[in-house]
Amino acid sequence: MTSARVLVTLAALTVAPALAQQIPLIPRETFFGNPDRAAVRISPDGKYISYLADSGGVLNVFVGPADDPSAAQPVTHETKRPIGQYQWAYTSRHILYSQDQGGDENWCVYATDVDTKETKNLTPYKGVQAQIVSVDEDTPTEIIVGINNRNPQLHDLHRVSILTGEDKLIRQTPDGVAGWVLDNAEKPRYAIKFTELGGQEWLRVEPDGSLAPAETIAPEDALTTSIMGFSGDDSTYYLQDSRGRDTAALFQVDDKSGVKVLLAQSPKADAAGVLLNPRTKQIEAVSFDRLRPEWTTIDPAIGKDLATLRRLGDGDVEVTSRTLDDTTWIVALVDDNGPVKYYRYTRGDKPEATFLFDNREALASLQLAPMHALEIKTRDGLSMVSYLTLPVGAVAGGEIKPKSPLPMVLLVHGGPWARDEWGYNGLHQLLANRGYAVLSVNYRGSTGFGKAFTNAGNLEWGAKMQDDLTDAVDWAVQQGVAATDRVAIMGGSYGGYATLAGLTMTPDKYACGVDIVGPSNLVTLLESIPPYWKPQISIFHTRMGDNTTAEGRSFLESRSPLTFADRIVRPLLIGQGANDPRVKQAESDQIVAAMEKKNIPVTYVVFPDEGHGFHVPANNIAFFGISEAFLAQHLGGRYEPLDGAVAKSTAEVKAGAGGVPGLAK
Repeated sequence: MTSARVLVTLAALTVAPALAQQIPLIPRETFFGNPDRAAVRISPDGKYISYLADSGGVLNVFVGPADDPSAAQPVTHETKRPIGQYQWAYTSRHILYSQDQGGDENWCVYATDVDTKETKNLTPYKGVQAQIVSVDEDTPTEIIVGINNRNPQLHDLHRVSILTGEDKLIRQTPDGVAGWVLDNAEKPRYAIKFTELGGQEWLRVEPDGSLAPAETIAPEDALTTSIMGFSGDDSTYYLQDSRGRDTAALFQVDDKSGVKVLLAQSPKADAAGVLLNPRTKQIEAVSFDRLRPEWTTIDPAIGKDLATLRRLGDGDVEVTSRTLDDTTWIVALVDDNGPVKYYRYTRGDKPEATFLFDNREALASLQLAPMHALEIKTRDGLSMVSYLTLPVGAVAGGEIKPKSPLPMVLLVHGGPWARDEWGYNGLHQLLANRGYAVLSVNYRGSTGFGKAFTNAGNLEWGAKMQDDLTDAVDWAVQQGVAATDRVAIMGGSYGGYATLAGLTMTPDKYACGVDIVGPSNLVTLLESIPPYWKPQISIFHTRMGDNTTAEGRSFLESRSPLTFADRIVRPLLIGQGANDPRVKQAESDQIVAAMEKKNIPVTYVVFPDEGHGFHVPANNIAFFGISEAFLAQHLGGRYEPLDGAVAKSTAEVKAGAGGVPGLAK
């Protein structure tokens, strides 16, 4: 075992010098430090522009005049954790955002007055999760918030004043209800429950407040059928619907008669993002994303705007914000090998897009690698949309193929009911810069490609879902992209599980693995889910396995990497957030303990101020620094020395510091 690892490392070392002559080593901080500006928005009245930027080492919200973004100043003053998402209240004077403690996902909702810079905690509860449900222009000083302070499993609806913090309960959530659908008057119209088999029951809210059965959604359609909002007069609603078809189409449904009108469909992908008129609440366009997003126009009036924006460049256009009168938009142009470019777009007879700034200015002057969209066949004939990034200078001619096989990192997305997409990806760029081919695969169970593809992942954790990843690696080897003995598997959440499954169920397939917050035992994972996931537990039972029966537990154990920990023969790096409410630290602790009991080497890093993934930039920089040094040790690519990066983070190395170059220091 030891000699095989040495041979892999020495063989791979020949890759680095050739690459070093082509492109400089790009510092980790360029990819994972705070962006210069991100999440750009315009206030509903068009007076202000806002964005996230560094203030005191943490991402805070900056606000400035819409016609002079350079004059923006920080209005929030977070000091420990970055603000991840925020939005404008319809007062056009208040910023709304959520923040938790150390990644525990017990969110509090905050409101900041942009004039006085005073921030008020609107939901000051301990150990409680609050979620913004609705923000409406007709009640600009109030918002609807879901709060689980009465019952940890249920989020009751509260109307909260953003001026005073006054809180009024407007609707208790009955047992078993997972969520509500509100209309534009902020009235609950439907309650959503999950059935015993993982389907859905939609309950109509009657005039007297009682709930009456309205629709039953079969389990196979539950992840691809949902109400997307109401039209302006609340008489119809928009519906993403896969019933009677494979890919989910967009419909408009009369709420009284139930008559459905098809608005848009695609045989290639599910209806995804929409452009919604801020005043009329009419859907004007919808995107379908297979390899890359394609927009279908519903309202011809917006077609001129989309045509104008397509001329900005070869990237994908995203409308991130619109004024209430719809005269001004904020637009992001997303590319694969450069920064996100932000524009202020003015509509009218002579539409004009004015460039504002890049999200990461340092990227503009760098030679980054393009991301190639392609499809890979599984052994049983499914087609997996995948994204391949190759190091700059490695491609021969016009082929999407290196001059010679490279060490490769298979990067597995989380979820698993999610997907990978085309566009700029910092981890792809870091790894490509270090000399690796990087492959991201939408394996069965991923969403967005029709219900048959998603449902093909049911009860296939560690089985056909894992086979898909194996098939992707085999494809890369057969195509001359990857060297057979120099492939690593890496991912977070489900991707972390897939890493552990890869090293236990196909122990000779990968040279090494990097697991980030991945579950090791599917039984203990389901037994420790957050209480507010309990109303939808049937989804997990249907799609993963039922931990409440002896047969189900036995099945889940047979798909759990912990069961086969003694099979691991290749190096493993594990990263874990101590406060993770989804995949508890015990999931990582127990597989590390099992490996140590068998004297199997493992490097284990815990961040005491993180949860499900790492959000503090210093922690991200530290862990990906450890990761690239680890990968270099076992695949032979380049790496930037740690040089104090770990000391600047909160990382606690629990095991295996000697297994990563520079970590023991």
